[in-house]
Amino acid sequence: MNAASTEVRSADAPVLGDVVSAPFFLRGELVEGRDAVHRSRDLGVAFATPSIDLDRVVHPRTQVPPLLNVPLAEIIDFLVETGQRLRDPGNPFVRECVERVAVTHVLPRAVLQEQTRSAAAYLDRRLLQTVVEQNFPDPRALDEWVPKQDFTGRKSFVRAFAPRLIHVLPGNSPGVAVKSIAQGALVKAVNLFKMSSSDPFTTVAILRTMADIDPGHAIVKSMSAVYWRGGDDVVERALYRPQYFDKIVAWGGGDAISNVVKYLGPGFQLVSFDPKTSISMVGREAVSDDEALDLAAGLAAADVMVLNQEACVASRFIFVEAGQRDTDRFCERLHARIVEKAAASGDARPLEADLREQVDTLVMLDDEFRVWGKTDGKGLVIRSDEPVDFHPSNKTVNVVRVDSLDDATRYVNVATQTVGFYPQQRMPDYRDRLASCGAQRIVRLGEAGPSTIGNPHDAMYPLHRFVHWMAHEDGVAK
Repeated sequence: MNAASTEVRSADAPVLGDVVSAPFFLRGELVEGRDAVHRSRDLGVAFATPSIDLDRVVHPRTQVPPLLNVPLAEIIDFLVETGQRLRDPGNPFVRECVERVAVTHVLPRAVLQEQTRSAAAYLDRRLLQTVVEQNFPDPRALDEWVPKQDFTGRKSFVRAFAPRLIHVLPGNSPGVAVKSIAQGALVKAVNLFKMSSSDPFTTVAILRTMADIDPGHAIVKSMSAVYWRGGDDVVERALYRPQYFDKIVAWGGGDAISNVVKYLGPGFQLVSFDPKTSISMVGREAVSDDEALDLAAGLAAADVMVLNQEACVASRFIFVEAGQRDTDRFCERLHARIVEKAAASGDARPLEADLREQVDTLVMLDDEFRVWGKTDGKGLVIRSDEPVDFHPSNKTVNVVRVDSLDDATRYVNVATQTVGFYPQQRMPDYRDRLASCGAQRIVRLGEAGPSTIGNPHDAMYPLHRFVHWMAHEDGVAK
């Protein structure tokens, strides 16, 4: 890439008063500046960044990746130490990060602080080792050229070669930043993280923590984190090229994924964690008595309120196998549990105008819908016989009454990520049908948040997809 830098300045975001600063991290160095001003996605809060020096964010292909010959065991050691530092209450980078994210993010400070702290749990030795072992049948391929020989006697060597990755991060959870950095290190990648306007701080805070441990470590030298407005053709046309990167690892909404797709071509691939909707399926057993009803309502509320319904695993549609009277009893108790959880989190954002209008319209249609709660962001349940045609969010859930859970499978497709199911004894009867419809994960109701370590994510083993699989053919054995 020719020596150049590009400055991204938003024409509709002038510098007014005290604008929060969002520094970059470029291959081991903190870069500060207030050259460009942007606005956060949800709140419209202004934040300032340096200009982007395109040369510094690209690692030349003529240079082997810094982590290539660093043993995986050493990488895991460094990640584990990073996790310990992130959990340290005295970590100045994390403290500063939480203060800044609380300004630009829709979630309350307490929720963000807890999420940042708990996200570090991913940097656990046993967890990281399990992730590697589940993604790679022979993890040696990350450290060396593994010899192979087929049944004809032909010899070769195979390596999971260190890739060059652009990570397009979402803004809904600090945990994705921790996970993406760890995964990028485990596959020994050269990594460029495009941060979200909702959270242009967490990734840099983690990388600064790593640099504080060892500023010269190959992991630190393999990482860069910057922000530009998604869809900025000046930046993306320059960076999204196979000359510089192998793959884009993209999280985010439909617009973000669609924007990335237009740059794909031979040698430049997409690994997409694209928009998903999660649901719950509640069998007739839940309304058999008050005890079962209370249990199912509490479990369902837990799935709705994962990260205050900001997470993709959070349930938005609950299909209840019952008559209308029993379904309404379930809705009443579900609403009470959601309100309790919302109050405990301190999150009382009112619903956005479009969603408020949709709900207000439903309230007038008493024969088809019933609504528990208000559009004040304290919790809302909508009961209907068909799923609503909008996306429930901000502690809003649509309970759909069905005569049989078989009817619920009609609404499952490839955009359905997690299905919370009750009772657990009936899960085996539905898992093949749900997989055939396109669902990617079925769990017990109430367990949408936690996941089995090393399991597929969005129907794939991500690390296996990240690497550049290279074969060295060595002819027929003599």
